[in-house]
Amino acid sequence: MNRRQLLRSMVAGSTLLPAIVTDLLAASTDPLAPRAPHFAGKAKRVIFLYMTGGVSHVDTFDPKPGLKTAAERGVKAGRRGDQTYLPASWSAKRYGGSGLEVTDLFRHTAELADDLCVIRSMTGDHNDHFQAAMGVHTGSVTVKRPSIGSWVSYGLGTENRNLPSFVVLAPQLPYAGSQVWSSDFLPGAHGGTRVTGGEEPVADLQRRAPEKMQRLELDLLARFNRRHLNERGADPALSARMKAFETAFGMQSEMPDVFDFSKETDATLSLYGLRRGGNTGFGWQCLVARRLAERGVRFIELIDTGSSGNWDVHGEIDGMNALAGNVDRPIAGLLRDLKSRGMLDETLVVWTTEFGRSPWLSGKHGREHYNKAYSAWLAGGGIKGGVVWGKTDEVGAKIVENTVHVHDFNATVLHCLGFDHTRLTFRHAGRDFRLTDVHGNVVKPLLA
Repeated sequence: MNRRQLLRSMVAGSTLLPAIVTDLLAASTDPLAPRAPHFAGKAKRVIFLYMTGGVSHVDTFDPKPGLKTAAERGVKAGRRGDQTYLPASWSAKRYGGSGLEVTDLFRHTAELADDLCVIRSMTGDHNDHFQAAMGVHTGSVTVKRPSIGSWVSYGLGTENRNLPSFVVLAPQLPYAGSQVWSSDFLPGAHGGTRVTGGEEPVADLQRRAPEKMQRLELDLLARFNRRHLNERGADPALSARMKAFETAFGMQSEMPDVFDFSKETDATLSLYGLRRGGNTGFGWQCLVARRLAERGVRFIELIDTGSSGNWDVHGEIDGMNALAGNVDRPIAGLLRDLKSRGMLDETLVVWTTEFGRSPWLSGKHGREHYNKAYSAWLAGGGIKGGVVWGKTDEVGAKIVENTVHVHDFNATVLHCLGFDHTRLTFRHAGRDFRLTDVHGNVVKPLLA
């Protein structure tokens, strides 16, 4: 007897705890049924801004004047002890009442300094892009695991049946590809749905048959699928496909409206650096994210691969001018827009990358991968604004205060949504798995 049959038997034979049984039955038949978190979280949704390639912390949110001094003195560094320190190419200044110091690369975002909680003491487990990208998203650098977006979808379900609970805005694939938004062993309905932008942001979004005819066809298909499922017991792959058909049908009704900016004001478009009619770029991704958040999508990830490549600046650090220019104004616009609509208090905005860059020189004028210390920031639901947490040494090479591991970071994100990260688990292959594996501590001083 599978879980669904057992629960139906319980309902038929007993009136004991009917509300609990009903909830369990709903969860067993509908993986996207709305669920309450462990406690009342301040955030209802997440907008996850992911800069693939490794953003240099010492050139952005953790400026280090000491790099110039070390370079002038000829101090050597690096794994071999023969590399030269590379000073930043950008000046920095303090912003807001908090006095947050940020370089000119993110001057627009820095204007929201008093809403940001900048963590300057992030660290991860791997120095290669593929593994580090997986670590940030799944908590594992060795084997496949569900993405953080999938965990949030699994924990909360959906607020809108016509849209996926987890949407990924990714014009190009990041390092590790679609694994960063995979549901892996969680029910397939919790996997991220990719949106690419352009004339057809989602494939086959336009109906090819009248809605009533398509509904009849889907109902017939669902009837045969249910019969097949009932005869063979639990089949997660088939259940996921059945749910995907229903979600796709709903998306054809509601997703075109998400992409229709015709009712947005010129002032709003200007916030994001958008021209009317535009359907590409990071500004477009940010405005789509706000519109998805308004419609109840739980987890929205924006992946920046940049028109000039990603943030992997081995050979020429000055490539960050174009990279930051592509995202800085739209990010600031998103934060301002959420605030003006009263949405920021219930929306957790996350900005991160997979690791930082070395304080010393790589190639002609670039920086190496560096996972020992880097920066990330949080804003909005459940987080204190105007805070700097953690500290690196005078050249940004070593964490000297309040280390925050990726597991701690993810535990804190889940806490803002109302989850005890040690209890958000899924049994697979005889073991209870979780996003933070067997690690992680909520960074409580960051919480509002």
